[in-house]
Amino acid sequence: MDLKEYFESAHGLGLLATSDSNGDVDIAVYSRPHIIDADTLAFIMADRRSHRNLQTNPKAAYLFIEEGGGYTGKRIYLKKTGEDKNSPFISELRRKKRADSADDDGKDRFLVYFEITSIRPLTGDAEKQ
Repeated sequence: MDLKEYFESAHGLGLLATSDSNGDVDIAVYSRPHIIDADTLAFIMADRRSHRNLQTNPKAAYLFIEEGGGYTGKRIYLKKTGEDKNSPFISELRRKKRADSADDDGKDRFLVYFEITSIRPLTGDAEKQ
């Protein structure tokens, strides 16, 4: 199963870990990534700590824990390759449309692209890729 199919059917909790140029780590709850192609995914980000960290350190890790108990999920290691600010593509990608959409709050939104450098299961040392 490829990542696009996986994230279309999987439900659970996602966490994105980043660090700044000094190595100070941040971890934040993030929804499932948007799969662009077999080697690229993207997240929609506000200008908060995770986004600011990526300005000085392009590496990140995304941990996804599937619902249903047990230890099933993925660890995806990432390297930022680019970003678009306030792109119309963000509205197309959003999974949930709300009347009070964050797109309309006047704040900048960034579509941040990442190269997938490796994928591992939630537990263990095996690498899948």
